Amino acid sequence: MYFLFSIFIAFLMGLGVLVIRMKAQNYPTNTKKIILPPFFMATGAFMYVIPYFRLTGAEILEAVIVGLFFSIFLIVTSNFEVKGKDIYMKRSKLFPVILITLLLIRTIGKIFLSDALDPGQLGGMFFLLAFSMIVPWRIAMYLKYKKLRDNMTTVK
Repeated sequence: MYFLFSIFIAFLMGLGVLVIRMKAQNYPTNTKKIILPPFFMATGAFMYVIPYFRLTGAEILEAVIVGLFFSIFLIVTSNFEVKGKDIYMKRSKLFPVILITLLLIRTIGKIFLSDALDPGQLGGMFFLLAFSMIVPWRIAMYLKYKKLRDNMTTVK
């Protein structure tokens, strides 16, 4: 029962992220909006203070590699455009598809790994996977944003 509930909550959160992300494209972006989310998410790493959530070296490596791989898809589909004097996230038809696909892959992974790993380890791995995916994505977004912003100021 707990397992199904956690999958349901994950899908609700994924849907929430999708809605927030789509709405965010209607407003100009800035450096803080790009950089701050990983810092806020980083507080979740305090879970590793509790032994129940600690990972082995192999689990850390697996989670980071998968996260870095998944970040590639987010980086490719995240671009900016200039409207007037502001910079906006460019709408991507692939982004929702990629986000939903990543959520499905995560859920399938959770189903198969839940028999082999304790829930704490699994939670720790999925947090690390998500963090390893979000950090490079946000760094790439910042670099794209900065380049576009710098080009705007040199053109004036």
